[in-house]
Amino acid sequence: YGFTLASPRDADQRGAQIALAHEHGYAITQALIAKGVIPDFRQPDIIRFGFAPLYVRHADVHDAVRRLRLIMEQRLYDEPRYRTRAAVT
Repeated sequence: YGFTLASPRDADQRGAQIALAHEHGYAITQALIAKGVIPDFRQPDIIRFGFAPLYVRHADVHDAVRRLRLIMEQRLYDEPRYRTRAAVT
């Protein structure tokens, strides 16, 4: 789907987050939020997912990946409501 890993592969350097770069990162982030997944967006094109083991279960990660796949397969991020940049992300 055009993602590039933007966080270190080494877990000791990466910490509890995964960052993916995508040319439509902002719109994808907004579509994920609309689907109940709350990632963090960083300019210019980074989608960052945090994994706090105290409250993020493996089922939550699975659901987030399923929703991301749906967004990408159906190009939901292409909807104008997701592409329009807000002052605060």
